[in-house]
Amino acid sequence: MPGPSRQRGGTLTVLALIAMVLGPAPTAIASTATGRVLVALDRPAGSAEGPRATAAAVRALTARAGARATGIAVPHLDTVVVRPPAGVGPAAFAARLRALPGVAHAEAEQRHTPRFVPDDPALVTPEPRASPDTPLQWWVARTGLFAAWDVTRGEGARVAVIDTGVDAAHPDFAGRIIDAVDLDDRGGGDARTDETGHGTHVASMACAAGDDGIGITGAGLGCRMLVYKSDLSDSSIARAIVAAADAGAHAITMSFGTDGRQPAARVLVEALRYAVDQGAVPVAAAADEPVQEQGDPSNVLQPTGTGPDITQGLGLSVTAANFLDERASFAGFGSQISLAAYGAYNVSGGPRGLFGAFPGQTTELERGGLFDAGCSCRATLNGDDRYAYLQGTSMATPIVAAVAALVRDLNPDLSVAEVVRLLKETARRPAGTGWTAELGWGIVDAGAAVTAARRLDRAAPTSRLRRPGRPRDGRLTLRWTSADRAPARLTASGVARVELWRSANGRPARRVASSRTGSARVRVARGSRYAFYTVAVDRAGNREAPPPRPDTRVRVPAREPRR
Repeated sequence: MPGPSRQRGGTLTVLALIAMVLGPAPTAIASTATGRVLVALDRPAGSAEGPRATAAAVRALTARAGARATGIAVPHLDTVVVRPPAGVGPAAFAARLRALPGVAHAEAEQRHTPRFVPDDPALVTPEPRASPDTPLQWWVARTGLFAAWDVTRGEGARVAVIDTGVDAAHPDFAGRIIDAVDLDDRGGGDARTDETGHGTHVASMACAAGDDGIGITGAGLGCRMLVYKSDLSDSSIARAIVAAADAGAHAITMSFGTDGRQPAARVLVEALRYAVDQGAVPVAAAADEPVQEQGDPSNVLQPTGTGPDITQGLGLSVTAANFLDERASFAGFGSQISLAAYGAYNVSGGPRGLFGAFPGQTTELERGGLFDAGCSCRATLNGDDRYAYLQGTSMATPIVAAVAALVRDLNPDLSVAEVVRLLKETARRPAGTGWTAELGWGIVDAGAAVTAARRLDRAAPTSRLRRPGRPRDGRLTLRWTSADRAPARLTASGVARVELWRSANGRPARRVASSRTGSARVRVARGSRYAFYTVAVDRAGNREAPPPRPDTRVRVPAREPRR
């Protein structure tokens, strides 16, 4: 939220790896059968014979089949819709139709269902200062969140919010706060309270309870929060970062910063590195001024000059985009920017910011405790005035943090560096473009990020040798089974090959075969002892670890038994 304060960084101061085949994404509601059959006639699409000829063919076809045509579904494709006779199921009738002359293809028709859409009022309530078809939470669809929520609802995702506390009594946070810790050395009070208003709004962008029929939804839908109320001193922030990492946070949102005139405190840098080592993705707000120095912690996560290099960055430095998909006029830019998220409407006559949760009491933001003049930001939804419009990189940052948490929860085998790169690679930007100083790698796209994360296979396959038979003519046939089972909601890349390893007479094991089939024949010598095991390798390059003991042992007699 821009203002005259000199504090910056919010209102307070790996597709090359994704080469596997994507499986079908789960949907919230299973598709259903219509009870009809789609029939394609055996004529070229767009035949010159025209719709009349198609209609005549339909009548002849249905008369022979004892069915009733309900219409021409796609005239240009010579496809008709047929209702089966009474007592005949669509699948069985489709099979019968396929045997008729003049039928190219027949299949039971399915009725598609809408993708999952939470029932929070702000997703459908029109924004009064915008066009009638623009909802209060317009940024949700444009961030690709509906597509992301089709894959994961975020129930296991954890986002740490380091800020001014959270109004835990707000209905949008019911059941969403795992823990709340007061790290405000000025005596800021219970972390479940928020005198400022900033922390409550930020938290709601990330983890406001979704699909509960109340208020708004956060980007993380079902995610839960670790709340750290901070006085925003280096030591307080560092303690919060470490505590969040130890508590299992998937991502840490930090909507604050310095002016960057002094180097980042060593304790802050070390805390951020510690969080990354523990698997938490740190996300920080860029400046709320149109400057190239974003201040820390943002400039620690994406140091000067590293933004254009997609492989660089400890975490993510987030600037704000507006309704027009441009950088918001007040937001930071330059080589310290990783990517962007929506942080403002920023169009003349439009709303004053993003619609989010707000404390029930009068806040410092309203009284002017942070800026020269108080904000006129409070708003009402369905008679409840515990909402407000705020704009800033502060609002964009928790959206990115929540998306990072969705990805980390969905695919916990990904490293922080992989998640950071994946969010950059999948960010939405004009075709053919890369990083820009205005929006970094683009506007975060939750749907694309989650889809990509599903296809990143980091789990090793498994294999097991079966007990072999007796050797014959100096050869032994070994057979094995193998599998590449992905965790729930992820897509396995599949077993590429299985290596057969052999140790002879106690010597070190060496690879003697590599096969895509389930067997291999190897030479063996009379009077020798062998130990065998297998190592499966999948198409993503993951290798099964060698077993602590061989899968099977074989002793070859000095003489072959008589046949």
